[in-house]
Amino acid sequence: MFRKMYDWVMRLAASRHAPASLAVVSFTESSFFPIPPDVMLGPMVLAKREKAFVYAAICTVASVFGGLLGYAIGVWLDPLGHTILRLFGHPEGPEEFQKWFSQWGLMVILIKGLTPIPYKLVTISAGLAHFDLFTFIWASIVTRGARFFAVAAVLKYWGPAMLAEFERRLNLYATLGIIVLVGGFVALKVFG
Repeated sequence: MFRKMYDWVMRLAASRHAPASLAVVSFTESSFFPIPPDVMLGPMVLAKREKAFVYAAICTVASVFGGLLGYAIGVWLDPLGHTILRLFGHPEGPEEFQKWFSQWGLMVILIKGLTPIPYKLVTISAGLAHFDLFTFIWASIVTRGARFFAVAAVLKYWGPAMLAEFERRLNLYATLGIIVLVGGFVALKVFG
């Protein structure tokens, strides 16, 4: 199963539609879509290493614009924002988000934007808390850019060796990835 999915993503990553697909995934992931753009960014960089930083820029720009949609959902579509957050394990009300952003605001965006924690949790909650929009935008550019450019750089310079190892033990790494993902959601629910 993992091999078929992996082969499909690698084919898509090498196709002429890959950059547009990457932009769509990056945009929607920042506001409502559950799949992170890294799923496409990694194979795309490995397929065309000379375009690594172009792909990172596409991810960054699309993610920031998608973040603005997430922010708008939090500000103007409060019930929808709460529904999306509940789906991702955060049923707290607007008072909780206001307190969270009043106390930690900028750090929430900078730290969570670098991690694999779904960025939509940050964007929608920032909107619900009416966090300063200008600060939200520049912090999103910094944190999302740092994340995507770091991933692209690692894969560009060390990717072929990493790819060979990954392909040799695909099932093991896929299983470990699922365990880490589930563990992350559990930790987010317990400690978030």
